[in-house]
Amino acid sequence: MNYTEIFSVDNLFGSNSDSSNPIMWLIWIVPIVIFVFYGQRIQLMVTSGEINKGIEKLSRYKDETRKDLLDYLQKKSSGDVTKKIDGYLEYFTIMPVDIDPNGIMPKIKHMLRSREDYTRAQVLSLTQNLTPLEASKIQNLLEVVTSLNLLHKIVRHLFLTAKKQNNFPLILPLQMMLPFVMEQAEALKGAVPALKSGQPLGDGIGPMVIGKMMLQSEKKPIGLETVYAESDFEGRKLILLKAEGPSATVGRPGDAVEILAAEKKPDLIIMVDAGLKLEGETSGTVAQGFGAAIGGIGTDRFQIEEVATKYNIPVYAIVIKQSIKEAITLMTKEIADKADEVESKVYTMIKENTKQGQSVLVVGVGNTLGVPQ
Repeated sequence: MNYTEIFSVDNLFGSNSDSSNPIMWLIWIVPIVIFVFYGQRIQLMVTSGEINKGIEKLSRYKDETRKDLLDYLQKKSSGDVTKKIDGYLEYFTIMPVDIDPNGIMPKIKHMLRSREDYTRAQVLSLTQNLTPLEASKIQNLLEVVTSLNLLHKIVRHLFLTAKKQNNFPLILPLQMMLPFVMEQAEALKGAVPALKSGQPLGDGIGPMVIGKMMLQSEKKPIGLETVYAESDFEGRKLILLKAEGPSATVGRPGDAVEILAAEKKPDLIIMVDAGLKLEGETSGTVAQGFGAAIGGIGTDRFQIEEVATKYNIPVYAIVIKQSIKEAITLMTKEIADKADEVESKVYTMIKENTKQGQSVLVVGVGNTLGVPQ
């Protein structure tokens, strides 16, 4: 038998145009049969591998940030707080029923405030002689670890459920959402060094601008962890509002705006905040618009919108664009350098939209960690 002839390239791939070659049939038909009957399973295995890597990374982030928090607490406490911290990570919040015809915002606000007050009390009970600054840093670190713990649990639950049921349509959206989840997780992990050292975050650019504007004025407390000051600018009265720095807090701008709007009767509200940029936009880009520029779950924004509508006060906004990672990690030089430009835009906006003798409420929104006033 001439083996050389059997295994020649021409015979194997049918270049001699012989369609009866059995090896050629096998080469084409076997993969087709495999993909018809096992294609989805193969795709599921490939996708599962990618998601598994994401879950392992989330688990590592969760463990590392928890260890960072415990190490930080051990330096300030003589006792072991591990059990208490681990117990807190499992706490949950049940949102109010959303079919309430009377509106659920007051209920959500009450729920969140109760959670904040409880967390603050728990942090203060961890160790004695804790300053407000240290307590706020620990509270923020606790939020980071809790968020990473929750992300890890949700992604793992969806993955294991899809795998258990061999459900490819369920695992596909998880694969599509995973890059966004990982971006958020990496941003949270990146926030830990800045929180521990008490340095400004990217989100602090709003309070930084307003803090600079109120440096020479007397600061007065208004609401929890929130201060305001009054000054004059070209015949206008300015009411400047921000969270009380340098603690790691966003204050309670909704409550403060409600009180100041009732007492001071401003003719204009200007809000300065960090804003998430779209892909392709340059970090630090300054944009102007209308409406209450404030993030979070929406209770403070709802409160400010209600007040503005009640007193017929126009609300203008200035945002400094940045990615989610830049917003919750150490403030970059590109964003910090925009403070003077934003301050100039605030004054221009005041001159263009008010007359002499009128008053303006200017609100710096964001976490004011490391930003004094």
